Amino acid sequence: MPSLPAAGPDPEEGRRRPVEDIFDRLLALHPKLIDLSLDRMWRLLERLGHPERRLPPVIHVAGTNGKGSTVAFMRAVLEAAGKRVHVYTSPHLVRFNERIRLAGTIVDDARLTEALARAETANGGEPITFFEITTAAALLLFSEVPADVLLLEVGLGGRLDATNVVEKPLVSVITPVSIDHVDFLGETVAAIAAEKAGILKRGVPAVLGHQPREALAVIERQAARLGVPLSIMGEQYQAHEEGGRLVVEDEAGLLDLPRPRLVGPHQIGNAGLAVEALRIADLGIPTAAYEEGMRSAQWPARLQRLGPGPLTQHAPEGVDIWLDGGHNAAGGQALAAALADIEDRVPRPLVLIVGMLGTKDSGAFLAPFAGLARELIAVPIPGEHKAQPPEAVAAAARAHGMDASTAPSVTAALDGLAAYPVGPAPRVLIAGSLYLAGAVLAENGSLPD
Repeated sequence: MPSLPAAGPDPEEGRRRPVEDIFDRLLALHPKLIDLSLDRMWRLLERLGHPERRLPPVIHVAGTNGKGSTVAFMRAVLEAAGKRVHVYTSPHLVRFNERIRLAGTIVDDARLTEALARAETANGGEPITFFEITTAAALLLFSEVPADVLLLEVGLGGRLDATNVVEKPLVSVITPVSIDHVDFLGETVAAIAAEKAGILKRGVPAVLGHQPREALAVIERQAARLGVPLSIMGEQYQAHEEGGRLVVEDEAGLLDLPRPRLVGPHQIGNAGLAVEALRIADLGIPTAAYEEGMRSAQWPARLQRLGPGPLTQHAPEGVDIWLDGGHNAAGGQALAAALADIEDRVPRPLVLIVGMLGTKDSGAFLAPFAGLARELIAVPIPGEHKAQPPEAVAAAARAHGMDASTAPSVTAALDGLAAYPVGPAPRVLIAGSLYLAGAVLAENGSLPD
């Protein structure tokens, strides 16, 4: 999370929203956007009367890839079971409000503004990062609106993340760990796993997605120190696709569920992790709710097929356009596998439209697409001064044997497809950054709800 996507104007009127004045002031409270520490959080939470002690039962989610999708599956299942669910995720795609769901509904500007103002007053102008003070405001809201469960996603890392103030969650969840945010979390999978394992709490059960061996060893050592019962994918529970269905099995028995609505083989693991976390949480969820949750789960910009809109109308007729915020090596592997699966069923030439932040390894992200993508068009990320120059992304693609060019925008890249060679209309994947994905959704009028 090296930069903050814009809070977003009123999507219907294009006007600046009043809440943005508070965002501007909060962003000025600390010289760095990221400064991992819990000291400032504890100070502010004490002044706010410790809202973190008055929350509904919490499921705390850390990991590198799949956090948002796992949360989306859990939310869908819980709501299908009639539960009132708070959700905290980051970053947002179009509007900051997306980060906070109160009992199933994205927070409105009035309630958000009031909570932020209370946090700002309590902070008294002292140094604190934007993520910390907005997380404190979110916890304030979660403590005051009744709900049955809070799904709390870590922002960055885990050990020193602003969400790591909950003393005893129902369950801790760690999705697959891989290399990302090395400037803040460390340069090895083991170092990053140690940061993620920082959310484990003494005696609180934890559920792990599939982990690299070195990550699993670190997490297991921390769990042993804290007496944390572990449920590990491939050991205590299994999740796989069979006959077009999702099969999840643990000591409680077997669940034969619909294939997850979210696209891609990697979503089998995310869905299985979500199911196991909810079973460990022991919330009395009926099988029918698990079934409905698999059918109804939504998570924007995760292999989302874009429908008609102001942006997609620039593509020639018949072009199939997909959007994903994937941006690291593991994300590239998951996306390439998903696109290869789609290609097996419906063959089309694949064109990548990619924009990436300067902190990301574009070569590692693009490597899995070698031999799969016919062409790459590199674009800037609107309003993001820390983005990689499109020429650098294109050079990384060429290093992997792809034809590559640049365009000044996604719109221009789609316009350029009109000159595509005769044959099946291409399949387009727009990817490389959640910030790019948010800009695409905003331009196409596809607002998350």
